[in-house]
Amino acid sequence: MIATAKYIRISTNGQNESRQRDSSMIEYFDIISGVVPFIERPQAIKLLEDVRIGKIKTIVVHSVDRLGRNAFDIQTTMELLNEQNVNLIVENLGLHSRIDGKQNPIFKMICDLLANVSQIERESIKERIAEGIAIAKLQGKYKGRVKGIKETNDDFLSKYKAEIKFIRNESFSLSQLSKLTNLSINTIRKIKTMI
Repeated sequence: MIATAKYIRISTNGQNESRQRDSSMIEYFDIISGVVPFIERPQAIKLLEDVRIGKIKTIVVHSVDRLGRNAFDIQTTMELLNEQNVNLIVENLGLHSRIDGKQNPIFKMICDLLANVSQIERESIKERIAEGIAIAKLQGKYKGRVKGIKETNDDFLSKYKAEIKFIRNESFSLSQLSKLTNLSINTIRKIKTMI
């Protein structure tokens, strides 16, 4: 039986997912950061498998940023679903990726724009956090990591799981990787020495 799926994503347990819920559909619910690529999320993997076997032909998301916080990843996911002739519906926009079985060009244009906005929003959040830490340091409220505690290579690499797949790809230059992952070139070099 072909069904409609609702893909739900929240970043942490503390967030409220109720606005995304819809019991009339099969729900795939991930509690995971939007920076983790869609194809690496546990419930997204199950959803894509159900798409592959033809169980799911329509996927509903509350908003484009539920697919991710990286424009490249969002666009890659949308293209993957399009190749499987899946109709992706973005609820808060009332947009369908397919109309009468054909790709909707307006959907792609708007979602590509929103994917970039989502990435900019994530970068803005990171900047605000960094500014907050800088202010807290000036006020003596933030000390950072305790001196003398060394971070293991595994601990260091675990912070960059989503970015490592790009860094392993030898076809990207350091500057391209920096733009793709929002990491400094020095951090990318350090990761390259460890993987």
